[in-house]
Amino acid sequence: MTPRFNTQPPNPVAITAFVISITAGGIATALTERTAYVIAGSLAGLYLLFAIKVVRQWEKAVKLRFGRYIGLLGPGVFMIVPVIETLSQIVDQRVRVANVSAETTLTRDTVPVNVDAIVFWMVWNAEKAILEVENYNDAITMSAQTALRESIGRHDLHQALAEREMLGQELQKILDEKTTSWGITVQSVEIRDVQIPPALQDAMSREAQAERERRARVILGTAETEIAEKFAAAALTYQDNPTALHLRAMNMLYEAIKERGSMIVVPSTAVETMGLGGTLATSALARQQ
Repeated sequence: MTPRFNTQPPNPVAITAFVISITAGGIATALTERTAYVIAGSLAGLYLLFAIKVVRQWEKAVKLRFGRYIGLLGPGVFMIVPVIETLSQIVDQRVRVANVSAETTLTRDTVPVNVDAIVFWMVWNAEKAILEVENYNDAITMSAQTALRESIGRHDLHQALAEREMLGQELQKILDEKTTSWGITVQSVEIRDVQIPPALQDAMSREAQAERERRARVILGTAETEIAEKFAAAALTYQDNPTALHLRAMNMLYEAIKERGSMIVVPSTAVETMGLGGTLATSALARQQ
């Protein structure tokens, strides 16, 4: 495998040094009329153009001399010897995000699902990441995708749907153990979406609807049972206390006739039994007044 080296264009500092060197050589040639100063200025400018390197605050670079590791450089401005020394790929040590998807993966209960996840990771050891891994970006993506498929295969569908946080923590632990030796740490994994086939979605919807209907009927039956028990207890109370029964009947009549425009038909036997004739007459007189 051929190593990947830094192919970034010359930085503004190197370009400025190149321009200053050529300008100084041209001025010296104009004053002394010797072309050697122009040649020397041009050579010095070319050397500085490729020798001066700038690495930003969040970056690291590995310095190689004739292909051998010398050390880490950056952040800041430094110089290398062109041709003899080279810089490896510059490593960004900030937290990065990798989108991972596992398409048509079977859960433990043999349900095909499509899972999308986000992996937050960072390079904590640039030396290991560059020297021991050819392309750590692809390695992280492939490892996360494989671990995601394995984790889904160990869980049922309801766990993948309801316990996303637990699934993400499990993936984070698996990936972190694998990538620590690469100088990379996986900070967290978040399950973004779990997609199931439309036919299964429809079946789950019907199942949930049937379950809600069953619970509603159970609640209604429980309410009817409690009402029947209360009526039975009330009947026992009224059985031994006719006066209470009469008072209850009178209260029911009052509740019925207190609304304006209502009409109640009462059997004559009930009127005679409970003595409602006087009561009804009194109520009618009060309403007329």
